[in-house]
Amino acid sequence: MHDRNHARSHDRDHDRNHDRDHDRNHDHRRLGRELALFDTDPLMGAGLPYWLPDGAVVRHTLEEYVREAERRAGYRHVYSPVLGKRELYEISGHWEHYRDDMFPPMELGAEEVVLRPSLCPHHALVYRSRARSYRELPLRIAELGAMYRSEPSGVLGGLSRVRAIHLNDAHIFCTPDQAAAEARAALGLIRRAHADLGIRAARHRLSLPGPGGKYVGDPELWRRATALLEEALDGLPYEAVEGEAAFYGPKIDVQIEDAAGRESTLSTVQIDFHQPERFGLRYLGPDGARHRPVMVHRSVIGSVERAVAHLIEAHGGAFPAWLAPVQLVVLPVAGAQREAAYALVRQATDLGLRAEVADPERGSLGARVRAARKVPYQAVIGAREAQDGDLVDVRLRDGRRPGQLSGTELLHRITDRVEARGPELWPSD
Repeated sequence: MHDRNHARSHDRDHDRNHDRDHDRNHDHRRLGRELALFDTDPLMGAGLPYWLPDGAVVRHTLEEYVREAERRAGYRHVYSPVLGKRELYEISGHWEHYRDDMFPPMELGAEEVVLRPSLCPHHALVYRSRARSYRELPLRIAELGAMYRSEPSGVLGGLSRVRAIHLNDAHIFCTPDQAAAEARAALGLIRRAHADLGIRAARHRLSLPGPGGKYVGDPELWRRATALLEEALDGLPYEAVEGEAAFYGPKIDVQIEDAAGRESTLSTVQIDFHQPERFGLRYLGPDGARHRPVMVHRSVIGSVERAVAHLIEAHGGAFPAWLAPVQLVVLPVAGAQREAAYALVRQATDLGLRAEVADPERGSLGARVRAARKVPYQAVIGAREAQDGDLVDVRLRDGRRPGQLSGTELLHRITDRVEARGPELWPSD
């Protein structure tokens, strides 16, 4: 969950670092518009960006990657509504502790409904939709769902702070003995995703309650939750920070830094004894008695918006090959090579690659090469290549020129690199 403390900590991180020079070449707001990834419109409203086709490709690819990674890790995916009755959030504690960040209720007849600020109450209801046995646990429920936060206009910016958030969220319902292992497995999933995305964590933060904060639940349960997270962090360097916990429990924040050195939270793992109690969650144990599960909240990439903002800045818009909106651009030197260029693009598309032709009408070859500088792979087809049949002159985004290859061999190599999700554009011979 993106909680209120998360938002406040980001504000403090931002304010603490605002005087650092920001590298404009890595500003995701500028690059997002330059590369036609996303934009905004006053008629849609502040903090409500829309995704353009290339940005939508990045987002969709990222979402599918996370869903598949979760599926392989034993998660089951669900869908839940973006609205809930006010009573739902009164039970969860959000109405009392998070109301300032929620949109006002809407009246529907005799009921009041609100745009949800979090997915966890919905997933608690999914869990309690039927009786559960210890044999089903851990039950891992995941969703890439929308939630809404009433952010002040002054803190909104690009994709990093928005009012409509699409969160990669999951909740693991497990026994107390399983909780530390589940939290540790979630941290492993986060590390693998960061490696595939070509980013790294700046640090791990154990976020604890602070003096004077409004927190719920029994202090003993907070101590138990903290001990479980410390067990999950065993072997990882981390910093314990007071005052950054969610209102219902402590959490592990995986911190990242942007190109200007500003720090924010991307991924989280939390342990929660509070909501299982508030929602009356139970499972039938091996002793035949009913027991209370533990709820482990975790998000591998956080919100899609913030994740893409960070990826744009971390890579300067030159995404890893598997994530790039266009993976291959084919450049016919002249009109006589257009047919061969389109044939190669059709072949690439059939293999699942994202490819397009940069026609000679777009300008000189040099101008088209420069325009495609963020594309991982370029294939130039001139008179010589066309005369020799299936040949192309290969150029890489990083400036290397592997030389002439058959189009079939080029596509084979690109497909291998995309499937490997490695940082290298070209295999080492």
